[in-house]
Amino acid sequence: MPAIDPDSPRYARQRVLPGWGVDAQRRLADARVVVLGAGGLGSFVVPALVAAGVGTVVVVDDDDVDVTNLHRQLLHAPGDVGRLKVESAADAAFDLSPDTNVVPAAIRFDETVADELLAGADLVVDGTDDILTRYSADDAATRAGIPLVWGSAAKFSGQVGVSWDARGVSYRDLFPEPPADAGLSCEVDGILPTVCTVTGGMMAGEVLKLLTGVGEPLLGRVVVYDGLSGRSREIAYRRATDAAAPVEPRQAGFETPAARPPQPAGAAPVAPRPAGPAQPGDVAPAALADELASDAPPLLLDVREPWEAQIATIEGATLIPLPQLADRAGELDHEASVVVYCHLGVRSEYAARMLAGSGFANVRNLVGGIDAWSRTVDPAIARY
Repeated sequence: MPAIDPDSPRYARQRVLPGWGVDAQRRLADARVVVLGAGGLGSFVVPALVAAGVGTVVVVDDDDVDVTNLHRQLLHAPGDVGRLKVESAADAAFDLSPDTNVVPAAIRFDETVADELLAGADLVVDGTDDILTRYSADDAATRAGIPLVWGSAAKFSGQVGVSWDARGVSYRDLFPEPPADAGLSCEVDGILPTVCTVTGGMMAGEVLKLLTGVGEPLLGRVVVYDGLSGRSREIAYRRATDAAAPVEPRQAGFETPAARPPQPAGAAPVAPRPAGPAQPGDVAPAALADELASDAPPLLLDVREPWEAQIATIEGATLIPLPQLADRAGELDHEASVVVYCHLGVRSEYAARMLAGSGFANVRNLVGGIDAWSRTVDPAIARY
């Protein structure tokens, strides 16, 4: 049994979140997460996971604390200069949550130790900003069958993504081979400290979503954040053998943007196009069930991935994964009543706005997605 009590008042503000509850908190308490890097990104990932109630956090880093780290690596204080980062990180994590099992590993992560370090892990996080380490982590995560949450930060820009080969995409589908050069570095190019704050926070959020099953993880998607403008954009990609990758999702109106694949570090973000003026509505599962049983049922559009549809689907739905919707919207009747659904209602809301902005007369989003449909209308549909 984990030392962390999922029923503790400490986690009360999480347990009341929609879809969370004690079950999600227990999954966190039972989880083992390996975090690569206790620097700028790890300084926000590790405290967030520890504070949220993750039971075991393994911190891997062979570096010492340097005075130049202190402006952004908030796990460490001036008195830690010269210490191993994993030791300083473990002390800071203990202060936040003495019941958390924090395992410091003062070792460099590479192929020789990867499988041993990931044995028994539920998830691995790469915050090293070392591109070769990321490829090693991605390969090891693939062998272990677990997801990789990765992030990078340099100058004024950060990137966050999720790779999970068992669920359809790996980091190599985004960047098949390491670049010829090492890319940007904090030492040479500098780093705005708050870029680490935002990027590390998003990485921690992806970990919590994956472990609890709450929300839509960035699987096959990359968020690029620009600290100078405060803007972000999203880039979608698919399995390299299935389609050209990466593919940037199109915004309202289905205009085709110029191809702007991300760089492994330091890419300059471009603001997404604004949504069109039309606003889609919402429909609750029970109301949709009544409409589907009527003489004039709406067209059901499923924007999830094919592997999700194999697990659970609403009978009669048309499957068009969100990254393909811009190209395939012409397959749908613009005058039909369309209800869009996904897993939890996040992707479908975005898809509904795209359709409404491109001229669809009557488009709505299924609130809570197929998960809510299973809970309130048809319990025979599997939840995942």
